[in-house]
Amino acid sequence: MAADEVIIPVQAAYLPLKGLEQLLITISRAKRKMNPNLHIMGVLITMVDYRTVNANEITEVLYQQYGDKLHIFEQAIPMSVKAAEASTEGISIYTHDVKGKVALAYGTITQEVADYE
Repeated sequence: MAADEVIIPVQAAYLPLKGLEQLLITISRAKRKMNPNLHIMGVLITMVDYRTVNANEITEVLYQQYGDKLHIFEQAIPMSVKAAEASTEGISIYTHDVKGKVALAYGTITQEVADYE
C-alpha cells in the first residue's frame, strides 16, 4: 500500500498469464479501497525463451489481451541458466555474470523505467 507504482513481472507461460488476471483484480481493489494513487507502471515479461513456440504464443496473447490497457515494457528478461545459478547462490546476476544476457536485459529495463517517468 506504500507504493505509488508497480511493475508486474509475468513469466512467459500459461499459468502466470492467468495469474495476471487475478493480480489485476487485487491491484484494482487495493487502489479503490486503500491507495487511490496506485498506478501500474507496466508489465515486465520474464523468463522468456523465444526459441519456443509457447513463449512466442504467450507473449502474443499478452499483447493482444493487455497491450491496449497496460504498458508492456519493450525489454523482456530472457531465460538463462546463469540467472538460476545466481539465485541459487544468493548473489546478484551482476556479480555472477555481469556481461550475460540477463544482466544486460536488466540494465536495459532499468533505463526503460527511468525514461518512463
